[in-house]
Amino acid sequence: MKLHLILVGLLSLISFALAWTKEDYEIFDLVSAIESTEGKGTTFYSWLEISPKATVPDINKAYRKKSMQLHPDKNPGVKGINERYARLGVVAAILRDGERRERYDFFFKNGVPKWRGTGYYYSRYRPGLGSVVVFLVMLSSGLQLVVQKMNYKKDLERIDRFRSKARQAAWGPRMIPQPGAKKVRVSLSNSMEDEDGPAARFVDMLVEGEHVYLLGDEEPVLLDSNVATMPTIGNTWAINLIKALVQKALPKSNSPSEATAAGQAQPAEAANSTEDDTDAGDGTDAGGSSAPSGYKVGSASSISKVAGRRRKVAPKKK
Repeated sequence: MKLHLILVGLLSLISFALAWTKEDYEIFDLVSAIESTEGKGTTFYSWLEISPKATVPDINKAYRKKSMQLHPDKNPGVKGINERYARLGVVAAILRDGERRERYDFFFKNGVPKWRGTGYYYSRYRPGLGSVVVFLVMLSSGLQLVVQKMNYKKDLERIDRFRSKARQAAWGPRMIPQPGAKKVRVSLSNSMEDEDGPAARFVDMLVEGEHVYLLGDEEPVLLDSNVATMPTIGNTWAINLIKALVQKALPKSNSPSEATAAGQAQPAEAANSTEDDTDAGDGTDAGGSSAPSGYKVGSASSISKVAGRRRKVAPKKK
């Protein structure tokens, strides 16, 4: 509902912005300029010291009086006097013209809009190509980050739903925890009707205590919030492009000293890997979390399937 209201508001704002004409833009500029030089709240009528219902003769009389006060010959050395004098002539011309005065009276009664359309601001400020590119990159990256957050929230909801399904299948409707590990088959469908259909998909899961593991072709993967990809600015296309360009620009060093150091490090890595294999055989990974009974902890190449999506588990740093 809120989204609909926002869209309606934006469409209304766009329709108003598209309705402004070139003459309206001229009035906007005059109003801003007069308020900056003559004082905030100054209008065409108050500047000429006439009533909003003044006739054309009254406007001409007020213009002659004001033009004598602001004439550049009578104000030598006054900063901006030429612009003020020229502006006075334009204001008087607008008030003498019935159609243009009617447009000004509309803004005089209802106020000048704060948002005057992209065409107005573009014609006044005319951003360069670099500014436009930076704006588009920031806008697209921000939108991508918003999409990432939405997908992350949906992934967490899927994970919670699958964990609940697996526990219910393993513990029963009363959800009473059972000792030991139990393998169950869980549907990836969102409703009971889809589960009975021919296109229903199922995955094998293992429930052991409070932990739920996803079973696949390789090692079991612990199903928790870490499976979902967190939204970060580093995962946006702009940052990834910068990283790729930097990596491509950096030279690949193959110096003999680095090769020697790499050769010396291989025996140490082999010894560490042997110790890690021994620890994995005991059912405990490097982080201290226990693996399900009868299974080894997932390796760096473990891939999990969650709601039809394939996720690659990142290798743990040693």
